[in-house]
Amino acid sequence: MSKDSLTIRRFVVDPEDDGIRLDRWFKRHLPDASFNIVSRWARTGQLRVDGKRAAPGDRIEAGQEIRVPPAEPVADARPKKARPQVSEEMAEFARSLVIHKDKAALVINKPAGLATQGGTKTESHVDGLLDALCFELEGRPKLVHRLDKDTSGALLLARTPRAAGHFSKAFSSRTARKVYWALVMGVPEIYDGFIDLPLAKQPGTGGEKMHVDEKEGQTARTRYRVVERAGNRCCWVELQPYTGRTHQLRVHMAAIGHPIVGDGKYGGKDAFLTGTISRKMHLHARRIRIDHPEGGHIDVRADLPPHMAESFADLGLDIELGDALVLDEPKKSETPEGKRRAAAARAKDVRKERKGERRSRGEVKVPPKTTRAKPAAKPKGRKK
Repeated sequence: MSKDSLTIRRFVVDPEDDGIRLDRWFKRHLPDASFNIVSRWARTGQLRVDGKRAAPGDRIEAGQEIRVPPAEPVADARPKKARPQVSEEMAEFARSLVIHKDKAALVINKPAGLATQGGTKTESHVDGLLDALCFELEGRPKLVHRLDKDTSGALLLARTPRAAGHFSKAFSSRTARKVYWALVMGVPEIYDGFIDLPLAKQPGTGGEKMHVDEKEGQTARTRYRVVERAGNRCCWVELQPYTGRTHQLRVHMAAIGHPIVGDGKYGGKDAFLTGTISRKMHLHARRIRIDHPEGGHIDVRADLPPHMAESFADLGLDIELGDALVLDEPKKSETPEGKRRAAAARAKDVRKERKGERRSRGEVKVPPKTTRAKPAAKPKGRKK
């Protein structure tokens, strides 16, 4: 055991960690200290914040000092597998994808064919390029959402732990807005419609394919708007997902009889156009709008990939028509966070009413003081 492992450690809380729980701080900065170890340190008084005993669930503030006991040896500890080094060529490629950069976030224009994360037989992916996107910061950016491998477009990356938490909450509370452009087969009869069909993993596909399942599926909602048509063979649609289910846009468009061009997985052989139109999938994350951690918005548009730009040109579609559409503003009352707050407010009102009822039942009611009425005077009769 080294001498360093026997010394008390002291850390100052960084502004990026202001307001988080103490156990979350350990997960970020000392991941080798398990929750059980941290809990034991707290129970025995060895874990302290600004000299006072602390618990894993306590909130910490920027500038506070955390006193941490010496590191404990881990039995049979296996060395972590090092991430592959990013070559200079790949690093240059990764940096060329960046279309927005600030202190909290990066937005890249992910090309079609590049996976967001690795998996079986997937060696090239965005996650493997993040070490090249640190720029002036020490930590690598973090993925906060994903795009399918064959979907191109705007992909948001968080540059700090605090920003990652903020953006993740925005996606889960559905206040973030994403706009996709797609070419679909045929032309829907309703030009501005709403698809509300629950989705579930399709049995027998190992979770690689989704399908509409009215009984067991999870809620999935998509708005679509026809931007421009190319005769009757296909049209350009704008898609806005109100939920984030796997392959949601692809399954929904196929379910209403208008699969995305090039999406053989859900449209089969009927999802391809003849002639010069590429057989790649024509689905692109055109725009992302999300609240910034420091106020205001991040609102970024990503240019079309080459194969879609060529298809638009061949079909005579006017790109400027798409950006003219007004982006839907999320209604706070309809988001999960808004619904939770409304439910909490109603519950609070109910508790107040019940508390008032209990108080009224416990009170001893004193009847109002009454005075006995004097008997009415007998009328004086005439003396006989």
